[in-house]
Amino acid sequence: MKNKDQIKGRVEEVKGKVKEAAGVLLDDKGMEIEGNIQKNVGKAQKGFGDLKKDIKDIKEDIEEED
Repeated sequence: MKNKDQIKGRVEEVKGKVKEAAGVLLDDKGMEIEGNIQKNVGKAQKGFGDLKKDIKDIKEDIEEED
């Protein structure tokens, strides 16, 4: 099951990709850069969510062994 950071990060990543593409199509460098930043922030948030999930899974595995 995905956690909130994984979901929110993925949503921001997609929104950033769309904004970046719109900037390219509209020849709006500011929008393109903003979209790229938003996309990368989303990737980072998703990565943080992945890390949290991995830690939780490891903790659960350790607790099952006890």
